Amino acid sequence: MPLSHNSLLYLLITSGKQSSSNMDIYKRVKKMTSSRRHHLKSLMLQIAATWIEQEKIDAVETKEAYMAEACPAPDLNQDQAALMELCKKIHQFIDKIDDARYDAESKVQKADKEIEELKLKVVELAGVKKPALKKVRMSADAMLQALLGGKHKVTMDLRANLKQVKKEVKEESTEAVGDWRKNIEDKADRKKMFETS
Repeated sequence: MPLSHNSLLYLLITSGKQSSSNMDIYKRVKKMTSSRRHHLKSLMLQIAATWIEQEKIDAVETKEAYMAEACPAPDLNQDQAALMELCKKIHQFIDKIDDARYDAESKVQKADKEIEELKLKVVELAGVKKPALKKVRMSADAMLQALLGGKHKVTMDLRANLKQVKKEVKEESTEAVGDWRKNIEDKADRKKMFETS
């Protein structure tokens, strides 16, 4: 990964002796002219590019050395029976590697599944935090305006749509009530009517 200009500058400054004068150097670098600063940046980028290329070359060399050590070149100047035996050995080696790869993949999948289960358990244990709701006083019109935006045309003045109900005071006249014994006799007569039918 290539380094940024400032980090390369900081690396070059701090790669020398570790002293309190590093900050003084850094301050002096800040006071440089822009052409000098650009020249130093280009030099640092060239150095970084050579480092990156050297790392790539080293990686290729280490890979080739490992392959030469782990997988030597076969001797193909043998008779057919020896070559068949070599092919069988190579196939057995491939089978072992495939088994190991399959085992490693299954372990990784099992570990991933366990990680997911543990994450779910952590969420369950922590619980879902409900945000503190604020009490908002809002009319029905304002709510519809917020929900529907410009589409809202109807006003929802619910109080205006309510029916006016007038309470009527029932005044029972004492004449209608009359004698209570008479009412009981009437009810008894009605009861007899239902029983006979």
